[in-house]
Amino acid sequence: MFGLKVKKKKKVNTGLVLANKGAVHRSKLKTCIQDCESKPQPFQIAINITEARQLVGENIDPSVVLEIGEEKKQTTVKEGTNAPFYNEYFVFDFFTHQQTFFDKVITLSVIHSKMLRSVCVGSFKLDVGTVYGQPEQHQFQLRCHMYQARGLIAADSSGLSDPFARVTCLSHSHTTNIINQTLSPTWNQCLVMGRLVLSEDLLHIIQEPPRIVIEVYDDDALGKSEYLGCTVSVPEVRLLVEEVYRPPQLQYSPLFCGSQSGGDLLAAFELLQIPDSGEDSLPPLEEQEGTIYSVPADIRPVLGTYRLEVLFWGLRELKKVQLLSVDRPQVFIECAGKCLRSSVIQSYKSNPNFTTLVDSIQLELPENEGLHPPLSISVVDWRAFGRSTLVGNHVINNLKALKYTPPPTPPSLTHTPTQTHTVELRDSEGLSQHAVETTSTAALTNEDFLITVEEKVPPPAAPTPKPEPEKKKKETVKSSRRSTKRKRRTIADESAESVIDWWSKYYASVERIQQAKLKDGHPFPQVFDKVSPFQSLLSEGVHSLVSSQTDGEKKKKQKGKACQEQSVTPPTKLATLQLYDKELEAEFGPFDDWVNTFELFRGKANEEEGTNEERFVGKFKGRFCLYKINEDEDGDEGQDSGQFKVNRGIPPNGPVKILIRVYIVSASNLHPADSDGKSDPYIILRLGKKEIKDRDNYIPKQLNPVFGRSFEFQAVFPQESMLSVLIYDHDTVGGDDLIGETRIDLENRFYSRHRATCGLPAEYSLNGYNAWRDSLKPSELLSRLCRDSRLDGPHFRPGRITVADRVFTGKTLFMDEDQPVESYEHLSLKILHRWLEISGCRLVPEHIETRTLFHKARPGMDQGQVQMWVDMFPVDLPHPGPSVDISPRKPRGYELRVVMWNTEDVILEDSNFLTGQQSSDIYVKGWLKGFEDDRQETDVHYNSLTGEGNFNWRFVFPFSYLPAEKVVVVSKRESIFSLDKTEQKLPAVLVLQVWDFERLSSDDFLGTVELDLHGFPRGAKTAKSCKQDMMIDRMDRISIFQQKRARGWWPFTKAGELTGKVEAEFHLVTSEEAEKNPVGRARKEPEPLEKPNRPDTSFSWFVNPFKCFFHLVWRSYKKYIIMALVLLITVLFLALLLYTLPGAISQRIVNG
Repeated sequence: MFGLKVKKKKKVNTGLVLANKGAVHRSKLKTCIQDCESKPQPFQIAINITEARQLVGENIDPSVVLEIGEEKKQTTVKEGTNAPFYNEYFVFDFFTHQQTFFDKVITLSVIHSKMLRSVCVGSFKLDVGTVYGQPEQHQFQLRCHMYQARGLIAADSSGLSDPFARVTCLSHSHTTNIINQTLSPTWNQCLVMGRLVLSEDLLHIIQEPPRIVIEVYDDDALGKSEYLGCTVSVPEVRLLVEEVYRPPQLQYSPLFCGSQSGGDLLAAFELLQIPDSGEDSLPPLEEQEGTIYSVPADIRPVLGTYRLEVLFWGLRELKKVQLLSVDRPQVFIECAGKCLRSSVIQSYKSNPNFTTLVDSIQLELPENEGLHPPLSISVVDWRAFGRSTLVGNHVINNLKALKYTPPPTPPSLTHTPTQTHTVELRDSEGLSQHAVETTSTAALTNEDFLITVEEKVPPPAAPTPKPEPEKKKKETVKSSRRSTKRKRRTIADESAESVIDWWSKYYASVERIQQAKLKDGHPFPQVFDKVSPFQSLLSEGVHSLVSSQTDGEKKKKQKGKACQEQSVTPPTKLATLQLYDKELEAEFGPFDDWVNTFELFRGKANEEEGTNEERFVGKFKGRFCLYKINEDEDGDEGQDSGQFKVNRGIPPNGPVKILIRVYIVSASNLHPADSDGKSDPYIILRLGKKEIKDRDNYIPKQLNPVFGRSFEFQAVFPQESMLSVLIYDHDTVGGDDLIGETRIDLENRFYSRHRATCGLPAEYSLNGYNAWRDSLKPSELLSRLCRDSRLDGPHFRPGRITVADRVFTGKTLFMDEDQPVESYEHLSLKILHRWLEISGCRLVPEHIETRTLFHKARPGMDQGQVQMWVDMFPVDLPHPGPSVDISPRKPRGYELRVVMWNTEDVILEDSNFLTGQQSSDIYVKGWLKGFEDDRQETDVHYNSLTGEGNFNWRFVFPFSYLPAEKVVVVSKRESIFSLDKTEQKLPAVLVLQVWDFERLSSDDFLGTVELDLHGFPRGAKTAKSCKQDMMIDRMDRISIFQQKRARGWWPFTKAGELTGKVEAEFHLVTSEEAEKNPVGRARKEPEPLEKPNRPDTSFSWFVNPFKCFFHLVWRSYKKYIIMALVLLITVLFLALLLYTLPGAISQRIVNG
């Protein structure tokens, strides 16, 4: 019996045995040809077709045809496979001479069977004599040590399987026992295949041993067993020459079911050569029952005693099972043949947490961690009459993640007592900048670490005003102090007319990220790049604040008193927050530092996408702690004393009332839901059974909406802990469409050591745009964290705070309203930002996270992103105060008044057909970008012979504007069929164009100039000094929002060439000022403009034909016209004379 290979992609393993017909052994496939050359003898050829592999073709139906001489036989047809398994036995009988018999040819062909004809996939031939000349035969015994499997495919509706394994080698096949209802069976069974005959050289057998096919099936009592996966293994060969027997080692082999992973098989295979004395000389086996053998002890893994502690927290999101809701669930933890049960939840709807929090069990596990068995989590629901129904299960294949690790010790600082680590501390709002330096006289021990948190250098004091009465002086100081700290304003665009709000901090954070992106050159997602045109504080004012005039100064100016000097304040940076381009869980992990979440599944598993979502039935929240118990330790000591390692630092799991605030800033890249490629998005929030629908505040025709909405919930954990944020598309007719949703586990965030309840601001402020919004102040929060982390401190002393033998020094004494105030909040906040150095856990800063939206109908596809954050405050703590106002800024009404005075050097496009003189009929158009419907034009300056135009014409452009974002807000309907107006934010750009008027054809475009109202070049004083290069110069630029008025000359260009110059005057007023002092368009009332003093040549030939004749014909041809008239009169006189002369002569003659 041997294996034969044909071609590269065609393999057929065959076993051929020739035997004398009267000496055929039924249990072995062998060849025995009796030597007899004198007369014909009966012969028999036995062929066993085992399998075929890697046949060419797709979904073929192969069968094997065997031909020897004129005899032909065929195997069964295997449908739809390229690797059929046959294991069929064929016998051919012959009666002939030996030489004739040896000359016969054996032909094996693989045929693809079709309806009308068959196609040959491949074939090979060999003669009987070659088979007869095979090497010496050897007998082996194959031992298959089947220990266990893990992570098998769920084949039953319960989400489990009834697995058994079938092992096949050559023509032998055995199966293991059936283990019911498990995905991690432990067979602990040795399958023995005796007396395998291999007709190869021993060296070749060692190098190329026969392959072993292991198939795992799910047993079905009412039908055919279902295939779960297979793997191919190579046995370890043991020959007689080996003096010392070495048992094989158990190894995991991956199982595959098609392209799907089918789990892992832990087994070992050995091929033992049988000596002449028989199988009794082989290493003995351990017999369990009858002919069933267990895996020998020297092959089984060495076991040790372990303790598994389980934290049973609760169950979440359990779905209906068998059309009934889960009411009394219980969790079963199974590992290494032992089971641990949780307490039964009496009412899942009222409280889904377990009453008994911690329990433990002792396990016998292998010393080798790689051989640890899987752990199974099963949830059952207890129903009436003692019935139980399996809800779902989860299998943990790798127990390394459950191994107990001692809590990390805080990283020690390398600073010596003489070295300091300096961290800059900015002044916060609400407190005076005048500070008294404080020092501490307490001595530092050698065990202390000095960490200095220093201030900026205090700014120079303001000049002292003239002596005044004491009462008035105090009022002045108080007023000045308030103005410097609470009423700072930017110099960008608003001219100190807009108070800084939360959006100022947001756009400052966006600019910080973009500056870091340009500086470091690292790629940054484009989530926040969309707001770059709308940043509130750019180069003119992003890093500076300018204090307005104090209230006291304003009052004194109104009263006519002497003006006092304004207090001088140094440039101060705006506070920023952290912008994450991903979910908070992606930055800090899934917040499982206190408890893990395991998804439960039920039903059959297959390769289709979205199957896991259909099989998902709920979640189990718990925690495992696995550690080895030493021999000198009592296994029940920790359990009896109630000291568990798994619940250290874990709070009680009772109900907790929480105040939840959800802030939705904006969304980006939303999936279009309307036929026009746009959407009308709005927000829906769901928390437990509560729902907030913000349908009335939908934003029409936007894929990147800015919501600026905040919502508030009163929730109770654990019943209401899963927050769903849904973005819907508003439809006037029909139901609204879901764009996408994202889900947040608030309970994990609430109990996490990262403290994801309320982010830490960068600076501490009492009020204003950066006001402290947490329930606890920084010092109170620091005290609570030290207590929860079992750290010594904090100890507050003037100028320093001591935490866990670390000394933090900084300014703690401030002056507020001429009274010294000892405040540790600033220094405590800086310590909290460095909490990673103290406890090894980083706290969540004030942030905005970007969460991806998904849709169940399109699994795995991004439907957009939403920028948001969530704050949570326990109700039993002090009320945190009002929520942060993130409402979108409302645009302010402005009116831009543009007076077009004159033009110069405009190119001349027209040519007079009589005189050939060049001229142009000049007029000017103007509009703001986005307001093309409000395009305005001057009147026409006809027949400009030098390019000069005189207009005295006023354009009036009303518009809505966001000063901080530097954008014009345009709201208009896209078409007459649009029900809602589409809002766009565009840069404030004024477009002026000069045209040549044509009566009988379209007007000719002569040139244009575009002026960015935030920064356009200062106008030239004269037309001669107006150059094209002034538009490129970036130095001398002005903003109309700062100067309010501007006048000068600007160049017109066309295709990069200078085509004219315009003199214009700009005046920017607010809508309130425009109502008080209105002006008329063009030259109309109120405040009309004078008519321009145009030359006499400025007229229209169509309206004034006589004037056109005088200026165009008479002036050029006056001499010729007079000469022609004189000549005409002379000719007429002569003609009349000749005409009347004969009559006169005749009359004279007649009258005599």
